[in-house]
Amino acid sequence: MSVLVLAIGRGLMMGNNNNNIHMFVVKIVACFLVMGFAYRLYFSTFFQIIPPQIAVIQQPPPPAANFTLSGHPHTATISSPSCDIFTGEWVRDPTGPPYTNSSCHTIEHHQNCMKNGRPDSGYIYWRWRPRDCSLPRFDPKTFLHYMRNKSMAFIGDSISRNHVQSLLCILSQVERPVEVYHDKEYRSKRWFFDSYKFSLSVIWSPFLTEAKIFEDNDGHASGAVRLHLDEPDPEWVNEFDTFDYVEIAAGKWFLKTAVYYENNTIVGCHNCKIEDVTELRFDYAYRRALQTTLNFITKSEHKVYTLFQTTTPDHFENGEWNTGGYCNRTVPFEEGETELRDIDTIMRDVELEEFKKAVGDTNGSTLKLFDTTRLALLRPDGHPGPYRAFHPFEGKDSTANVQNDCLHWCLPGPIDSWNDLLIHILLRA
Repeated sequence: MSVLVLAIGRGLMMGNNNNNIHMFVVKIVACFLVMGFAYRLYFSTFFQIIPPQIAVIQQPPPPAANFTLSGHPHTATISSPSCDIFTGEWVRDPTGPPYTNSSCHTIEHHQNCMKNGRPDSGYIYWRWRPRDCSLPRFDPKTFLHYMRNKSMAFIGDSISRNHVQSLLCILSQVERPVEVYHDKEYRSKRWFFDSYKFSLSVIWSPFLTEAKIFEDNDGHASGAVRLHLDEPDPEWVNEFDTFDYVEIAAGKWFLKTAVYYENNTIVGCHNCKIEDVTELRFDYAYRRALQTTLNFITKSEHKVYTLFQTTTPDHFENGEWNTGGYCNRTVPFEEGETELRDIDTIMRDVELEEFKKAVGDTNGSTLKLFDTTRLALLRPDGHPGPYRAFHPFEGKDSTANVQNDCLHWCLPGPIDSWNDLLIHILLRA
């Protein structure tokens, strides 16, 4: 438009020598040019074209915090330092998990629910949302940059191994790790991400302290556990100096029949029915084992960043794992629909008490609580159930009695959200 007006002005000036007309036209043209420029500048600054499908009013995002990871600048969205990320609800997430059971090659067969024939998939379309703040989705590239030239170990029972498998599945979408070690029973393993020189381990230590266990892979025991409550387990202690980060977890194994030792002397037992041996509650042993473990970590000359995970409740209904118990729910519980069982409440109370004492008595170590108990309680739908085995009802009646797993998590599944919590805590270190 401004070009057309300029051309008309020039034509008038060439056909008329009157100086007044000349000046009048020049002013008109200049005025149009200035107005056109102002119009473009003003409206391009304050208006944007938004596609109709996403033209919605949104709340402003939480403030961005800058941090540097091993020389790599990043920007992460984080929430208020006072936010309790462990209090919230499970919300529907149509985007689903960042991997599938086909794109991840480290899922153990008894957690590969889809391959094993589980017919529903709604359990993978939920995500944990804290009540009063934002929890960004786990970013595998940011995590690997953060862990460059470092090592991390998950120490505990099969729930720790379950978590490591979830973490590996997400990280392997960036780089597929190499398994560089496993023990004879494939319970302890180590992987290496060569591009980041990052080592990730899982160490089988279900009691955290030294124990002699007489049990097969199906959970059938031939004798009582011999548990030394005052000696941390050499399985992880011997490698402790090589770790930069550890996550420790225990719990359900302390319900097993066991004989307790301190100073290599029997001090009691749980459900052992041995003459002249004092019967002790499982929480006595759990407390002493946690004290031994946390004392070793917080007093060690080698300073390690430690996450202490609380107990994970199971969701067996109408029986236990070996008495016909099952879990066939397909949606999460809402807050108030369920409560912790007495056993889980006792365990969590012990954990919180011992954690509080350990935090107040550290020798320069970092100790953080990883309190996943309540958010795990709300997910009865995310377990393998009968699909811990490949097509368990094939060739059988649909009502056949098969063993269920209502403690561990399908992969992909609810445990993937634990990694959102994990990186949130680490970036606030």
